[in-house]
Amino acid sequence: MRFQGTCCRGHDPQWAFSPVSGEGARLKGGRFNPRGTLALYLSLTVEGLFIEMGHGFSQRFAPLTVCSYDVDVDDIIDLRTDRDRRHVGVDLGDMSCAWANDRADSREPASWRVARRLIAAGAAGIVVPSFANGARSDMSNLVLWIWTPDLPHRVRVHDPDGLLPKDQSSWRASDD
Repeated sequence: MRFQGTCCRGHDPQWAFSPVSGEGARLKGGRFNPRGTLALYLSLTVEGLFIEMGHGFSQRFAPLTVCSYDVDVDDIIDLRTDRDRRHVGVDLGDMSCAWANDRADSREPASWRVARRLIAAGAAGIVVPSFANGARSDMSNLVLWIWTPDLPHRVRVHDPDGLLPKDQSSWRASDD
């Protein structure tokens, strides 16, 4: 399917100069990207963004730089409904696994196997329900493995006034 719309994301302010890099996800890994795999996680709603970033704690999250994105990406697989998941042979239990616990216990998360299979099949990304604690059933995320500034996988941060920093020089060095 083709996904067209506005998405949003919260960034660690230190990395706000690179809002479409996917490097943080590549370095740490995430629910739908094993370490070493680039990924860009976007929320379809502002409310969903804050649920995701707060990890279920509605009034508690680290400082964020919030950005919106204009997205027009082809080759997306929609995994929000049972019917959609059955169509591509994906199990909701695999998607919603306790991926961080699996990783901490040196087990490969089932959601990584799902991602690897869909990436190998040529998917640029997936639309998935939010698995964050406290998420409503209508909250979803777009997870991209392929994106560029141009079609057919276009993602552009909305920054018409050029307010985002251009590099890390505006970030003071840590005392650590």
